[in-house]
Amino acid sequence: MITSPLSTTDNYSARSQWLRAAILGANDGLISNSSLMLGIGALNQSSHAMLISGFAGLIAGAFSMGIGELVSVYAQYDIESAQLKRHIKTNKESLPNPWKAAAASAIAFAFGAVLPLLAGGFIRSWVARVVVVGVVSSMGLATFGAAGAKMGGAAVGKAAGRVLVGGWIAMVVTFGILRLFGLVFYVNISSAA
Repeated sequence: MITSPLSTTDNYSARSQWLRAAILGANDGLISNSSLMLGIGALNQSSHAMLISGFAGLIAGAFSMGIGELVSVYAQYDIESAQLKRHIKTNKESLPNPWKAAAASAIAFAFGAVLPLLAGGFIRSWVARVVVVGVVSSMGLATFGAAGAKMGGAAVGKAAGRVLVGGWIAMVVTFGILRLFGLVFYVNISSAA
């Protein structure tokens, strides 16, 4: 008997609590940090500025995602817990785990954020650095989108494409706005390479 890779007996909804937080965290880390680094790159050709902004974005974003997820999932937990106490159809095992979601989100954000940081943070040439951050971030976005779909039992191509296009929009708009801002107002946060 030949079975498909997506068995009908797999309970993908059981994964949804931590998977949603992890995929959101990884994509947000990659999109936020690559956009931040490209935005700094639009105003500054220094590899040091891009490296420091990427490192700061990784740390701040991972904590922000973790705490935000904890607060958000605790709100959901409280509502579902109250429903359980009132004997409304809620299974105690289905209650969300705020700490699991927070950890998944923070760790995944840091993982996503480190990709553009390592890819472009140490490249001296401004043009090469901007291109490498964009290319590596694009590959990461497509991979995260596909992985999330695969783990959740959804269409891989559609999910990867949606995440990739969303990331491109964020990176291009951030770079474009800051580049335009820099040109119009003659802003260059440092001329040192």
